[in-house]
Amino acid sequence: MPELPEVETVARGLNQLVAGDVIESVWLGSKPEPLKSPAREIVLTLERAQIGGVRRVGKHIVVDLLRAGAGKSKARNKPVDKAQWIVHLGMTGRILVCRAGDEKLKHTHAIASLRSGRELRFVDPRRFGRLSVSSEFAARGAEPLEVQLEAFVKLFRQRKTPIKSALLNQSLLSGVGNIYADEALSRAAIRPRRRASSLRREELRRLYLSLKEVLQEAIALGGSSVSDYVDANGDQGSFQLQHRVYGREGEPCLVCRTPIKRIMITGRSSHYCPHCQK
Repeated sequence: MPELPEVETVARGLNQLVAGDVIESVWLGSKPEPLKSPAREIVLTLERAQIGGVRRVGKHIVVDLLRAGAGKSKARNKPVDKAQWIVHLGMTGRILVCRAGDEKLKHTHAIASLRSGRELRFVDPRRFGRLSVSSEFAARGAEPLEVQLEAFVKLFRQRKTPIKSALLNQSLLSGVGNIYADEALSRAAIRPRRRASSLRREELRRLYLSLKEVLQEAIALGGSSVSDYVDANGDQGSFQLQHRVYGREGEPCLVCRTPIKRIMITGRSSHYCPHCQK
């Protein structure tokens, strides 16, 4: 499932490509699973709306919309009503900018036709992705790239769950997933099964810095393409080439050459070095 760096990459790419364009019409497929909001509500919200911008909130892509409504635009004194189109990519979802004449891929569940002649298409073979609309979408947990050290320490101080599970808890931190939790714990030299409440302040400080570092590096490299993930242009990321532990079971640790171990924690695979991580 795309995590924070992948979603950030897609959102930035979409913002560059479609910000300022206008959604002329919307087509939705017949499969009900991708629609978290009623189909009629999605269509009424999106049609004739201008795309004010595209950004990431947690693991969600938020398309800010400006529509004819009750508010007043200071620039032109025209009615403007704000809304949001929320896209969660799930495991195999993609949102692509295409030309209107391009072949429609199998498993296309939504097409937003733009005034520029292009189309925004949501494609998802496994249908775990979700489309919805909102007036003010907000993530449940703290933003990993913005949270301050003291707030970060407080999140985990009383948690009796494994630190890996706590990092994946979206009500604590929004956007961190399996890949970057493993990679951050590796850089911080902390075993994923350690109880969060057992971590000393210095260990939490290392984890705080490592998590920010690995997320920023992954964003710079366009995310990790380990499955179906591609950006808004259909290109793969390259951070998977920098993974230190994730997906490297049995391979030598890049620091000490000890084979990387894989274990299961609350149903999720976790990768770590038995020698470097304590």
